[in-house]
Amino acid sequence: MVTAALPPQDPSRHPDPWPGVCASWRRTLSVPSTSAADAPGTRREWHFLDNRDDVDATGLAPAGTLLCVHGNPTWSYLWRSLLAAATSQETLADGGPWRVIAVDQLDMGFSERTGTFRRLADRINDLSDLTAALKLDGPVVTVGHDWGGIISLGWAVRHREQLAAVVLTNTAVHPAGFTLPPALKLALHPAVHPWGTKATAAFLKVTHALAQPALAPSVRDAFMAPYRTAVRRAGVGNFVADIPATPAHPSWAALEEVSSGIRTLGVPAFMMWGPKDPVFSDRYLRDLLTRLPQADVHRFEGAGHLVQEDRDIAGPTFAWLAKQVDASHRAQGGSAAQGGSAAQPKPESAPAFRPMLAEVDARREDSSTAIVDMLAGGAARSLTWAELARDIDDLTAGLADLGVKPGDRVSLLVPPGITLTTLIYACLRLGAVIVVADAGLGTKGLGRAIKGAGPAYLVGVGRALAGARIYNWPGVKISAGDSTPAADRAGRRLLGVAATVPQLMDKGRVLRLACTAAAPAVPDPDADAAVLFTSGSTGPAKGVVYTHRRLAAMRDTLQATYKLRAGTSLVAGFAPFALLGPALGATSVTPDMDVTAPRTLTAKALADAAAAINATVVFASPAALVNVVATAAELPPARKTALAGVELFLSAGAPLGEPLLAQVQELAPHASLHTPYGMTEALPVTDIDLAGIRAAGTGEGVCVGLPVSGASVAIAPVRADGTGSLAPTTEPHVTGEILVSAPHVLERYDRLWITQEHAAAIPGWHRSGDVGHLDAEGRLWVEGRMAHVLTTANGVRTPVAGELAAESVPAVARAAVVGVGPAGAQVAVAIVETAPAARRSGLADTGLSRDVRAAVALTGLVPAAVLVIDAMPTDVRHNSKIDRAALAAWASRMLAGARPGRP
Repeated sequence: MVTAALPPQDPSRHPDPWPGVCASWRRTLSVPSTSAADAPGTRREWHFLDNRDDVDATGLAPAGTLLCVHGNPTWSYLWRSLLAAATSQETLADGGPWRVIAVDQLDMGFSERTGTFRRLADRINDLSDLTAALKLDGPVVTVGHDWGGIISLGWAVRHREQLAAVVLTNTAVHPAGFTLPPALKLALHPAVHPWGTKATAAFLKVTHALAQPALAPSVRDAFMAPYRTAVRRAGVGNFVADIPATPAHPSWAALEEVSSGIRTLGVPAFMMWGPKDPVFSDRYLRDLLTRLPQADVHRFEGAGHLVQEDRDIAGPTFAWLAKQVDASHRAQGGSAAQGGSAAQPKPESAPAFRPMLAEVDARREDSSTAIVDMLAGGAARSLTWAELARDIDDLTAGLADLGVKPGDRVSLLVPPGITLTTLIYACLRLGAVIVVADAGLGTKGLGRAIKGAGPAYLVGVGRALAGARIYNWPGVKISAGDSTPAADRAGRRLLGVAATVPQLMDKGRVLRLACTAAAPAVPDPDADAAVLFTSGSTGPAKGVVYTHRRLAAMRDTLQATYKLRAGTSLVAGFAPFALLGPALGATSVTPDMDVTAPRTLTAKALADAAAAINATVVFASPAALVNVVATAAELPPARKTALAGVELFLSAGAPLGEPLLAQVQELAPHASLHTPYGMTEALPVTDIDLAGIRAAGTGEGVCVGLPVSGASVAIAPVRADGTGSLAPTTEPHVTGEILVSAPHVLERYDRLWITQEHAAAIPGWHRSGDVGHLDAEGRLWVEGRMAHVLTTANGVRTPVAGELAAESVPAVARAAVVGVGPAGAQVAVAIVETAPAARRSGLADTGLSRDVRAAVALTGLVPAAVLVIDAMPTDVRHNSKIDRAALAAWASRMLAGARPGRP
């Protein structure tokens, strides 16, 4: 279809730039067209934004050019943050400046309305026409969003000699086998398309409404500016109509050419994604990663389709590019850490790698008990080492027959016990990557974790499979349950279950006995082995990637630190250690409890589990131990004997006070009580026992002891603004961010490039996010989280010492000290949970307020207010990590006179 062409709108008619746009960036250019949509000799008028004048003003040659392509129904305004940041001091220090050209595609933005229907192939060709007219040469980085992503990739495939890198935000190559997103299906419906995309501004308004949070009115008006009339919206409607939904579509061939062509692009790639996008969801990200496996990824939890508006993408883009720019372009004086008395830990010779299954394989003929499940009513189910090895082999063969390959991610939504252990070790043997997220994250948090990890397979119990169906969690579904009842078969069909674990084991056993099951290749020690999710106590749970080597190093550190040996009997009231049992050569048992709610562990359940295996080691979370102590009076005398045989008691997840440990010692009189400090990213890091806690006494924070075998600890001093420096030190009594180095530290954060860059900013160290100091004996004291540091008018203060002081008041069960007010002028507010619990939250009574103030004041903090809360907001995994950020917001509302509600 051809209609009368409309020229581009004259920039001089719009002298006032829109928010974030410099008038000097605006350009127009008449370009000869070679596209099939145009007759020979046709010229087209382009509008684009170009920061060339800003680059020239720096006096430096540009490191390269960013060629930014918008989608539908946006325009070059989408890329204003990149244009502004390309010549910033930070970018110059990291190898810039960069030239940025953000185009308005023909029929879009302020470019010419051509009167023609331009297909995907035309748009890719149009972009080539423009870059030829601009005489653009390399290095070029293509940047694309929405359907501008596929167009930018089409240009990249055709201009490989100029291409330096690829940057993508929410987009898709829409591969065969995928259906259109529902939003685009609706936009294409004959009853909706003409009205929604051209006759009215509905399509634009819906797109703008996807911003998280809402766009400012001036920004929304700027996005709407080129599309005020139906005539100027014709390109919006044509763009939607050109989406190739089926192979019969005229643009399908061009789409296939680009989709396959990008697999051969060997350049670096960076993807920044908004997971709340109803159009281009995480499944399109997963597909892109199969085509560009070299890509770095950062998923901005909470961000949506307009990720450029929801989050800062400019800073990460230029920081990422700084790592891709040739060294000759780099400016001197970059951001690497300088100086410090602990600039980088000395590398130690790595011990010989011993696979996680080495102990299982060594005990294939062992008929002694390997693992026990405690069932309701005191019953138990167990496997010998020989049976465990057999089941792992059978399940490995069954999974391989189903199609699970090395590198495939397998999400395991199965409670700790025999089935989960068998699954984990079968996946490790096969080279698949286990994805473990705590069900205690709740449906929302669990869904975020699973979608973020993007597993190819999902194994779950019935409730998990139902959730997967309702919330569209990715992965081929495998039921962990039995395969025999006829009623279950109908349910499995409803839930889309491809197989069950018993079926896979049976099939694998048949294949092995028939000698038709191929032996799996030994996984590369440095290949990914696991994605373990954090507790979510300091924001959305993060995926932590471990390689086979790093998982084995965790095992080896535990063995060396606690002298664990084959034959140890381990009660694991904390799920991760139930999973490590076979690798340690330990007979392990999980107590009868809800592992997603540690407080459900009773003294009787713990003692029953200990008696089942004659336990010598117990691991339980602090919250679990609180309930064990609280229910100790219900413990039958016969069961006290089982706990008396325990030699080592471990508890981690949050600092334990000496009074609680003393009560635990009464239950296990012969046990050495240890509280290792660590995190999902590295466990353990330091260790201290009850005697050490007593010897350390009181101080600024909680003493967590000395580094464990193979680990090093340093401090990055905290600055006056509450941030950490990049100069590590081991000097005593210097407060700052705790740094960790060890063979068992995480490989990286999963699909969180920005988070990983921050955590690894100091070479050789992992930035933990915790704040603390070392004492003269080299012991580590934890003082809280960096995010919870108070920046007061009198300097930086940390919260833990004040909280411990508040908890010394008899009526206080738990306390939190938070900062309220602007940074640099914050005041301290003490929030306490009383025993018995208060009926309602509010200001503390006069007597309690006086006592808490007096206690906290001894640490150098004087609370401006003391509040009472009925129950502290805590993480689910440990039930002990207090959400100070939520409490600070809650306290601010309450002190401002608003109805505070729940934190």
